[in-house]
Amino acid sequence: MAVREQNRRKKILLGEDRNALTWLIILNGLFFVSVYFIEQMYAATGDNSLATKLSIEGWVALPAEGYRFLTHPWTLLTYMFAHNNFWYIISSVLWLWCFGYILQDLAGNNKLFPVYLYGGVAGGIVFLVTANLIPSMHANAATHSLMGAGASVMAVAIAATALAPGFRILPMLNGGIPLWVITSVFAAIDLGTLGRTNGAVAAAHIGGGLTGFLFILQLRRGNDMGAWIINLGNWINNLFNPEKKYKQEKLFYNAKRKPFEKTHNFSQQKLDEILDKINEHGYHHLTEEEKEFLKQASKENL
Repeated sequence: MAVREQNRRKKILLGEDRNALTWLIILNGLFFVSVYFIEQMYAATGDNSLATKLSIEGWVALPAEGYRFLTHPWTLLTYMFAHNNFWYIISSVLWLWCFGYILQDLAGNNKLFPVYLYGGVAGGIVFLVTANLIPSMHANAATHSLMGAGASVMAVAIAATALAPGFRILPMLNGGIPLWVITSVFAAIDLGTLGRTNGAVAAAHIGGGLTGFLFILQLRRGNDMGAWIINLGNWINNLFNPEKKYKQEKLFYNAKRKPFEKTHNFSQQKLDEILDKINEHGYHHLTEEEKEFLKQASKENL
């Protein structure tokens, strides 16, 4: 399986057209740069007050007050990509890359974005409910809003761990560290820090983590909660890229080879198709013939 692992990891690390992990990192970066740029524009005019800063961030941050949320409903989606601190976004992106890479590797590319989105939305709802029903949980916080990918990253972390708790990281260290250990340390640091400053935000992260666990639980039962999100994304992509859709259908229609032929003349094109399938849906979605093809291809060092 050396060929499969090498090509698969290369694609995920370097990114490709539909790599969810790459796009999530890009979106977080773009939101941070955009908000920072606008704040610097105001600062250049001499208006660099805290009130102005909070006003700008208020357009993307999820407010704790219910009446403000009703006038800014889009913040339930934007807050999970927005960060107001350089070290906060660096931390979020690093943890997202760590757990997102593993989830992609185990479950396929199409599961990462739905888990991130579900975790963020669930965390945002928990934040709103907690902040309004238990005001004391955010009364002493520096701000009364929620920003950052914390809830979404927690969802990704718990989802990856629920899928394969024994997954080993850093195998050179005495056989590797189990994924559940890394996740436990991450959750302890994250929730321990927030618990001392903002209970509502900590509750949001817990809500995100529970959502990630629920996603994997349903996936094991054969219910893919993220299928509609991927289908909607593909529909929008095909709507704006009709030529790309036509090419994909044409290539499939002209394919004359069987899914697998027991021959030593391996096709690089067939190998790439199988690797793409693994990247999209995970190794467990391959047929027995495709798995055997990869095994034989590995022996031939394609």
